[in-house]
Amino acid sequence: MRRKERGEPQLFGLLERPMRSPQQAMDTVTYKIFLVGRSGVGKSAMVAKLAGLSEPVVHHGTPGIQTTTVYWPFQPAGSERSLMFRFQLWDCGETAMKKFDHILPACKEKADAVVFVFAFTNRSSFMDLPQDMANILDPSKNLLCLAVGTKYDNSLQNDVSEAEVCKFERTSHVPVFRVGSTSGANNEVVPSSIAALLNGLAECLWHQDQIAAGVIASCPPPLFAKMTNSTS
Repeated sequence: MRRKERGEPQLFGLLERPMRSPQQAMDTVTYKIFLVGRSGVGKSAMVAKLAGLSEPVVHHGTPGIQTTTVYWPFQPAGSERSLMFRFQLWDCGETAMKKFDHILPACKEKADAVVFVFAFTNRSSFMDLPQDMANILDPSKNLLCLAVGTKYDNSLQNDVSEAEVCKFERTSHVPVFRVGSTSGANNEVVPSSIAALLNGLAECLWHQDQIAAGVIASCPPPLFAKMTNSTS
């Protein structure tokens, strides 16, 4: 589990959570995030980065469902107070999901968002995104949909161009975040790409809740609008 405190990630036990002084108290909002992607694209490595854990040295397909909780403080746009976002990340192996019929329904049950993961070094994982979205998403449910491209910094091995990703964002109206394989530039404690992904998740989920509550009109969140406008 991670929280950002003076730029340093901190780990907590299963029954622990970030503690703050009464003057710095924050309300906690909890969201369930379902990660979808082909085997080997880097879902488990990405979760490890988000949680401040060591990345697996050798790739092993996730045998079933792996859940990880990440705490992240964030002040949504237009809000005067910061909130503690509690992300419950559900990662399941592609093979296990195909083998056991109960895994996909369990991951989708009460999910607030689905994050589709592809690798810039694996072209088929990117080309399969539209079909994966059609198979997983239920039009009758208001699920936030995002995409993450891993291994972004392997430019010499990339099989997916930036122009293709930008076109996908425009046509699907799904923002794409980019995460590299390295820990970050200048020995960053929290790599900028990881911070951007956590901030993006927090902003988009909070914006979706505000629409559902009738607080704001239905419109893209500021982050989404900024990303799509920059690619047009």
